[in-house]
Amino acid sequence: MAVDDIGLWCELGRREPHARPALFLDRDGVIVADTDYLGRPEDLRMIEGVAAAIARCNALRIPVVVVTNQSGIARGRYGWDGFRAVQAALSAALAAEGARLDAILACAYHGEGLGALRIDAHPWRKPNPGMIFAAGEGMNLDLGRSWIVGDRAHDLAAGAAAGLVGGSLIAADERERHKASLVASASFIVEISANPADAIARVIDSGRLDPRADS
Repeated sequence: MAVDDIGLWCELGRREPHARPALFLDRDGVIVADTDYLGRPEDLRMIEGVAAAIARCNALRIPVVVVTNQSGIARGRYGWDGFRAVQAALSAALAAEGARLDAILACAYHGEGLGALRIDAHPWRKPNPGMIFAAGEGMNLDLGRSWIVGDRAHDLAAGAAAGLVGGSLIAADERERHKASLVASASFIVEISANPADAIARVIDSGRLDPRADS
């Protein structure tokens, strides 16, 4: 799926003939440490245990999809070249532990952005579900059985808006926990986890993402 848009990034894996549930992950604060506008590969710090958890998903044929807001680009802190370099470093770090990402989507638009990137509430910017919908359509994912892991309530809100079954909020401050609790409903499960690796392990062990349950 190609996206010709200065504020969007979209790398999708192959489209499978049968829909499978996917694991959606925020990037900063979930896969890598949130270093405040990560735009240089030398600043990348992997979060302990996440690569192994992603490798486990790979082995189980569970698609792993990154959906990330990148307001640093909109604010002029770095550009898409910096984002590309960070992603290359991340891919190398994952590969060193036998893991890979199946898709990467990013939205640089922000209400306080510069020039053409100054767009508030773009459909792809979380808490809007545009990135999740794009991945679902492009890769034939079963969104109704998919899960999201994030470190902000807006990550879970995007999942709920896309019709995912639930999401995990990584240990955050009380304000984020409260906002996440408001996302929970009869159709969207909200769980709180101490760290991303535990959150991923828990959802795998629950069987919710088991691709063998495909119709």
